[in-house]
Amino acid sequence: MRLLKLGRLFWAIVLFGAGWLAARMVLAGAPVLGVALFLAVAFAAWVYNSPRTHAARYLLPGLATFAVFVLAPLLYTVYIAFTNFSGEHLLSQERVRAWFAQDLYAPVETRHAFRLHPAAEPGKYQVVIPLEKEEMGRNLLISRPFTPQEAEQSQPILLGLNIAPPRAKALGIRDVVAARAWLRPARFTAPGQSVPLRMISLRELGYRLPRWEEDNGGLVNAVTGQRLVPDSSRGNFVDEATGEVVGPGWRVWIGTANFRLIFTDPAIREPFLKIFAWNVVFALLSVATTFVIGVCLASLLQWKALRGRAIYRTLLILPYAIPAFIPILVFRGLFNEGYGEINHVLTALFGIAPKWFTDPMLARTMILIVNAWLGYPYMMIISSGMLQAVPDELYEATAVDGAGPWTNFTKVTLPQIFPPLFPLLIASFAFNFNNFSLIYLLTGGKPDITGSATVAGTTDLLVSYTFRMAFKDSSARFGFASAVATLLFIIVAILAWLQLRWSRAPAAKGAR
Repeated sequence: MRLLKLGRLFWAIVLFGAGWLAARMVLAGAPVLGVALFLAVAFAAWVYNSPRTHAARYLLPGLATFAVFVLAPLLYTVYIAFTNFSGEHLLSQERVRAWFAQDLYAPVETRHAFRLHPAAEPGKYQVVIPLEKEEMGRNLLISRPFTPQEAEQSQPILLGLNIAPPRAKALGIRDVVAARAWLRPARFTAPGQSVPLRMISLRELGYRLPRWEEDNGGLVNAVTGQRLVPDSSRGNFVDEATGEVVGPGWRVWIGTANFRLIFTDPAIREPFLKIFAWNVVFALLSVATTFVIGVCLASLLQWKALRGRAIYRTLLILPYAIPAFIPILVFRGLFNEGYGEINHVLTALFGIAPKWFTDPMLARTMILIVNAWLGYPYMMIISSGMLQAVPDELYEATAVDGAGPWTNFTKVTLPQIFPPLFPLLIASFAFNFNNFSLIYLLTGGKPDITGSATVAGTTDLLVSYTFRMAFKDSSARFGFASAVATLLFIIVAILAWLQLRWSRAPAAKGAR
């Protein structure tokens, strides 16, 4: 009973903390995350305190981990795919308006050097401006004492000739730099001037006014009269007269525009289809080459008359034991067009020096060679296990009929190991379909496709193409990259479904 009371007290404290944190998140402008957090904690409290959900207590940690690390990123990626989120549309509309509000112009070019002094009252400061000519017998223009909070709120701070000067020494440049965050938005009003003085450098104040003024939801340029209106379909302020986009944009919902762009814009569609076709060919050829090499080596290692099979098996498995990025970087050096050992050998023997990294066909061939080296040990290990299950009586029967090694391989070995290997081949296809590290470390997707509207390379896979658009392109098109990633997820999900379906087929036949 005591443990039960302690448990309920613990969950009460957790719920209170979650409610407080959720309220803070809602006030900070993240209501969806705040409500989701509180609901998740409340659901967990119900599961661990209700007698009807005893079995779910053991499933909840795994489901919560899946939701946080798999489902939430997936749903967020799909959501981003339906927006214009990019390097040019990072802010909210309020932040964009604040960006325009920071744009100032100088109606008067006069500048004044200033000093910042601590005031007599603790926590307050005064600004002192030395005048070039004495006015009313004074040569110093002094501000009233003000707090950093007043300065940050842009409250007008009066400058006068008859204000008592500060007694403390002026702050040094290091202290002025530290105070810059709250001193920059401060506005000082000088006698006889309607334009406020603002900080324009660490040592000077200048007369500045906002360039853009609010006008019925739009913005008007105080100097040129240009009027900007918000375009909610594009997430930008546009010139009302010309329709030209001005300034940064904000994130808006654009529906299926990113998906339609993939198939309607020729400058995007053609590179995308080329990358998709190469992606499929690369995955198929990678599976085929690794399967053929792996099965052949496994069959040779099963030959009982071969001496030193254990040594050969150990040496052939080494590429699988070494972390993949090491051989990839080694091959990148070996295939180097200028000083790589492969070109040195080819030049010495045949007088040729292939352009492995600049010729698209050679670059793709190089990728397939390197991937075959990295992938054959896995197929060899799996095939070796499958060959152990092939009955020796089958080979004895074919020997009576006078069959040779090739007949044994094609009529006995391959039909016996291929059905159980087929689901693994599907899994290998799905892995190579998303083989990001090989492309990124070996070629980086290059050479680039000429005429493409996006950052696209002839050796790019869809996954590396997505990465380059999101993080290597100057415009950082996160929304469009998310649309490509969503299509990629659908393709891989279909492959996974096919793998599960085909892996059940042999088991169902065996059960019959």
